[in-house]
Amino acid sequence: MQKLFSFLTLAFISATVFAQTTWKSDPAHSKLAFTVTHLGIADVSGLFKTFEAAVTNAKDDFSDAVIELTADLASIDTEVEMRDNHLKSEDFFDVAKHPKMSFKSASIKKSGENKYKLTGDLTLHGVTKPVTVDLWYRGSLVNPASKALTAGFQVTGTIKRSDFGIGPKFPAPAISDEVKIKADGEFIKQ
Repeated sequence: MQKLFSFLTLAFISATVFAQTTWKSDPAHSKLAFTVTHLGIADVSGLFKTFEAAVTNAKDDFSDAVIELTADLASIDTEVEMRDNHLKSEDFFDVAKHPKMSFKSASIKKSGENKYKLTGDLTLHGVTKPVTVDLWYRGSLVNPASKALTAGFQVTGTIKRSDFGIGPKFPAPAISDEVKIKADGEFIKQ
């Protein structure tokens, strides 16, 4: 009986210590945006209207966070319908063949107070490559309206569209190869 009690106590402590918390993005308070430079003289921005993201962690400071994201590429919006349709075509995202973009983190390293370097695999246009972005954990609180525990994050970084075979007919002087990414989000504890 003593061994059974010891085993159950150890199992409970282990489960408590290693408990994982899952957070899901709140679509009304989250945004996945990008910016490219057109003709070397002006920035053009857009966003993906439909995406889902989740964060899993055990530590309160999110220093062990695992982040996953999936975006519907057909939901692209640059505020110009003709441009959006062109971006959905074979010239760029080819959403008929590659409708989704996904990211799954593989490591996280502290780079400052509540700031991290987040590395993971980005799959875009049928190509998967490792990317590193900056993650800022902006804090957590109980949302007064929903009464739900909510955490805020911002992700910024730069990827090269050429790494993913996007828009090869359009050289960097026409559309920058570097694409700036900025994602802001509120995540609700599940």
